[in-house]
Amino acid sequence: MGRHLALDQTQQALCVSPGQRLLSALEQVLPAGTALAVAWQDPVLGRHAHASQEASAGLAQLADDLLASRQLPAAAADGSMLHLWCDARGEACMALALLPPRDALLPSALGERVLAMAAKLFELALEHDRARARIASLEKSKQLQQALYEIADLAGADLEMQEMLRRLHRVIATLMYAENCYIVVYDDRSRTMRFLYFADQQDDYVADPERAFAEEDMPNSMTFALLRHGQPLRGPSEVLRQQLRIEAEALHGPDSLDWLGVPMRREDRVVGAIVVQSYDTPVTYTDEDRALLSYVAQHILVALERRQAHDALEQRIAQRTAELQRANAELQSEVVERVRAETLQKALYRITERSVTCPTQEDFYREVHGVVGGLMNARNFYIALVSEDGTTLHFVYSVDERDSMRVSRPLGRGVTEYVIRDARPMLASWDEVKALVARGEIQQGGSAPAHSWLGAPLLNGEDAFGAVVVQSYSPEESFTPDDLDLLVFVAHHLANGVARQRGQARLREAHSELEARVRARTYELAEANNALLQQISERMRAEQRLLHQATHDALTGLPNRAHLADKLTAAVEAARLRPEAAFAVLFLDLDRFKVVNDSIGHAAGDEMLMEVARRIIATADPNDVVARLGGDEFAIIAWCGAATERASVLAEQLLVQLGRPMQVAGRELFPAASIGIAHWHRRYSSGDELLRDADAAMYRAKAQGRDRSAVFDQVMRETALHSLELEADLRRAIIHDEFVPHYQPIVDMTDGRVIGHEALLRWQHERRGLLAPDAFIALGEDSGLIEQVDWLMYAQVVRRLAQQPKGYLSVNVSPRHFSSADFAERLLDLCRTHGADPAQLRLEITEVALLDDAPRTLRSLRTLREHGVLAQLDDFGTGFSALSYLHRFPLSVLKIDRSFVSGLDSDQPESFALVRAILALANTLGIETIAEGVETEHQRRALLGLGCRRGQGYLFGRPAPQLVN
Repeated sequence: MGRHLALDQTQQALCVSPGQRLLSALEQVLPAGTALAVAWQDPVLGRHAHASQEASAGLAQLADDLLASRQLPAAAADGSMLHLWCDARGEACMALALLPPRDALLPSALGERVLAMAAKLFELALEHDRARARIASLEKSKQLQQALYEIADLAGADLEMQEMLRRLHRVIATLMYAENCYIVVYDDRSRTMRFLYFADQQDDYVADPERAFAEEDMPNSMTFALLRHGQPLRGPSEVLRQQLRIEAEALHGPDSLDWLGVPMRREDRVVGAIVVQSYDTPVTYTDEDRALLSYVAQHILVALERRQAHDALEQRIAQRTAELQRANAELQSEVVERVRAETLQKALYRITERSVTCPTQEDFYREVHGVVGGLMNARNFYIALVSEDGTTLHFVYSVDERDSMRVSRPLGRGVTEYVIRDARPMLASWDEVKALVARGEIQQGGSAPAHSWLGAPLLNGEDAFGAVVVQSYSPEESFTPDDLDLLVFVAHHLANGVARQRGQARLREAHSELEARVRARTYELAEANNALLQQISERMRAEQRLLHQATHDALTGLPNRAHLADKLTAAVEAARLRPEAAFAVLFLDLDRFKVVNDSIGHAAGDEMLMEVARRIIATADPNDVVARLGGDEFAIIAWCGAATERASVLAEQLLVQLGRPMQVAGRELFPAASIGIAHWHRRYSSGDELLRDADAAMYRAKAQGRDRSAVFDQVMRETALHSLELEADLRRAIIHDEFVPHYQPIVDMTDGRVIGHEALLRWQHERRGLLAPDAFIALGEDSGLIEQVDWLMYAQVVRRLAQQPKGYLSVNVSPRHFSSADFAERLLDLCRTHGADPAQLRLEITEVALLDDAPRTLRSLRTLREHGVLAQLDDFGTGFSALSYLHRFPLSVLKIDRSFVSGLDSDQPESFALVRAILALANTLGIETIAEGVETEHQRRALLGLGCRRGQGYLFGRPAPQLVN
């Protein structure tokens, strides 16, 4: 604090400027009452003006004007005297104006000397103040340099974080008033700050560096405001709050008379702040303090980050040290285990080696005993083997302190037989053996009881054929689980050795037998070779059949789609090389084939497809490629050469041949087909493109009335390109949610009361404006995008429904939705999410939806009906099968198609009869009716006369974005 006070005293001494000292000196030598005014400027000390009490405003202005113009005017009329002084560079200037009292006029010579003396005096005072300013600046620079040295030293000092921060506080206090200071760090991702350090005379808050304060929890915090602002802030707390538009809160501490805060930045991000504040009137902060604290703050940030990095490094070193200690312990354990494993490995290798080199089995067993004795206490050791007939237990080797002779015995229920029977090793004390006897699992033998008994079975696969046993009669020597593991390893190698020796014996016996059998088998091998050749031939035929099955249709025997793709690729390559190899692709699709499957069964449909395939093959040229693509779709590669009309002629011949009646399942059927033709052109880069265009032409043929052919042309190409563009637009529209509902009212035609609305889909296209469904629904259905469009529409309608106090809203449902098992639950979840009443929502479905997947559609409609969502059958009367489904499906409303309503205007008897029949059917089934397309008053009265009370159409309102009350 002492350095800061000394700096203040220096600044106070500098407050008496050269101009003021000049006035004081002149007042002492000039006559009393002389008016004085001085104006001066200096690049270091700035621009100033001073005047004596006797000086008038005009005299002061005269001095100021003289300084500005730097030109002495002619003699003044009022007798005032003027003097202008400038240094050699013209940077520092002084203008002096004096006016003696009327009764004490100065002689001109004396006045000139006074003015010259004044100029010299001012020059000396100016040099003096410049020197003092330089000294003060050097002192500040020295203090700043010392502060930066101390900050750098603290960053590397071995101090706790809080002690380092306290010392940083003392460093700041050497540069400015900083009794009240705090430091925060800020995380701009989580928008939280932590107080690393807090010292205040009037606020007893104790900083917790680990506690994070969220910005939303402290909306009126000046510190958060500083962090958001990102620039230094200076001034009284009250003024700063007004500037930052935040309110005062007692929780944020007392107000300060002067507050200075600077952010700490890392690159372009604010990562913390330092704040100093004063509660005393004499202490205020300057722009110089703000610049100084901003500069120091960045060095403090470096120190903090260096300290945090150091602490993190220390933590990592400690963590790594602990890891190394653990690794060292594990390594030592691994070394011990490895030594143990090497010892065991040598022992097992010795057993394996001796099983081959020992001349007799007795020698081999003795070697095994020696190996086991090197691993554990094996003073009492024996090997027992079960005879090959499974009736006797032979003790082939035995060394024992108490039982010198073990003789073979019938296989019984002893402890050795228990291990063999269980095929698992056993470590048991005498008490555990007695427990087995008590449970009846073994019988007590005649041998001396062992204090600790350890046995392992000799295994051949999963079957045990013997056991190796060690036992101890002394309580001081007991076996451990480690001993058990060792004996299991020994038993494994012993079993292999025994099996190897037994196998060698059998091998010798079998060798002679084998020689005799080889002679007999030589003849058999010759016979087997002949059989093998036959099997190879059969396998080659099977592979050919599999290859044929992979590339041909199982039902018709025609090439399949994969085979056709290969043929098309070859055809494209040939046509590119040889113009005479031009060809066309015919895409054939049977008309109304689904009706055959649904009405008389799939077996009949298969029979029909086979007959169609036979007729296509009979009609096509033998060199043409006929393929079945799947379902009722066929494709033909027709070689045309220069005769491009051949494809159209072939298509007409196919239509004629397919149109002849055929007998299928005892019925006479008249099949028909639609055929699309795409001719080879160099613009095609692949066969898939040709097949695609032929498919498009086929759909054009269907659209023109079926049972005909169509050739893909430029118009279709443009239509296809338009469809591609429209599909791309549709996908973008789904991403940006460009669909809006327009609502058409449904009214009670007796009084015009609105009872509900139908939500009609509209597309707000970015270039083409508002589009009706006719412009894109077909494309949406074909591409499968209609489901995404519908769900965007449903979300808007359900949100509107949540705000609709009464009446219902109906939405149109594509048949595709009913193929999803979760459609009903997803729609109900949407209602729950937006707080809409499902009972105010209705679904409008077409007859196609009822026919496509009737069981799944029925389940979805029943689920929705249970939650109050009603179903309305749209465009009723225009289909061909809906009547048989009306009694099965939970339908609440039939919507009479507009084509029937329009005929009521001209009093057509057919229209009246159809509407009357629909109303009668609905009344019989207890289903409501709504007439669609009501556009005239005459139609309304006619419908009321027929008994239809509810209607929808332009007569009552056009579709609009807003609901009609």
